[in-house]
Amino acid sequence: MNGGESWGVRKKREEATGVVPTPVRVAVGGAFGRMGQEAVELVRATEHFRLVGTVDRRGRSLEGVPAFSTVDELFSAVQPDVYIDFTSPEAVYKHARAALEAGVRPVVGTTGLAREEIEELAALARSKRLGAVIAPNFSLGAAVLRRAAALAARFFPYVEIVEMHHDQKKDAPSGTALLLAEAVAEARGGEKAAAAAREAGAPRVSPPYSDLSARGVLAFGVPVHSVRLPGFVAHHELLFGGDGEWLTFRVDTVTRRAFMPGLRYAVERVLELEELVYGLDRLLERELLEGRG
Repeated sequence: MNGGESWGVRKKREEATGVVPTPVRVAVGGAFGRMGQEAVELVRATEHFRLVGTVDRRGRSLEGVPAFSTVDELFSAVQPDVYIDFTSPEAVYKHARAALEAGVRPVVGTTGLAREEIEELAALARSKRLGAVIAPNFSLGAAVLRRAAALAARFFPYVEIVEMHHDQKKDAPSGTALLLAEAVAEARGGEKAAAAAREAGAPRVSPPYSDLSARGVLAFGVPVHSVRLPGFVAHHELLFGGDGEWLTFRVDTVTRRAFMPGLRYAVERVLELEELVYGLDRLLERELLEGRG
């Protein structure tokens, strides 16, 4: 499926001629982690997906599924249509780049990619005319939350973000919190303002706060507070303040199954893309603009 007609076009053609659509060949990196296990179950439970390989650095395997310890071994042995990555912040850039160079479309849920790395992957995807999706959060609720943040930011002058995750999450702030902060900056001044805030560090929190670390870290000019405790899965709250009122948006993810509808959608849509899309909300927005919704 690498090159030629998209999966969506091929599916319609095959259905029109009475042919059962060819399953999407999917490989999963980090298949034995919390999110990786959910992704494996999703692929196995989806009729038009086929699990063709897993990657696990410890060498663990699933019965009947080709297993590899590196993505290089995976792409040399099998040619998936889509590679799902739920590995680690240290490995994700290498994995996504290797996928694109092998002609495979990556769908990345691993957080921790630097802005420069995302831009490099986007340039590579464009040059190869391959679809790629990077989504720090596959929750549909989080996608809606980002749109709500952009709307509220135009009318409320003050905003802070609180994000809470399980104690095994390695990065802080979360990738979703950074997406939300970026949405606020873009809504207030466009992409140039967001870029300027990123480069300059944005306005500092003003007195009477003497210890600025108590006010969280600034992301795109927005204070972000991170909590890491056992019992949490993923929770994001935006608090907007105005003259005599405040507005709160919050999404609580209590099970990782909540991420699977968004992940399935991303795997299906990436086959029809010829560039990288960052954020599930932007992927959903493209569908609305194309008149699908």
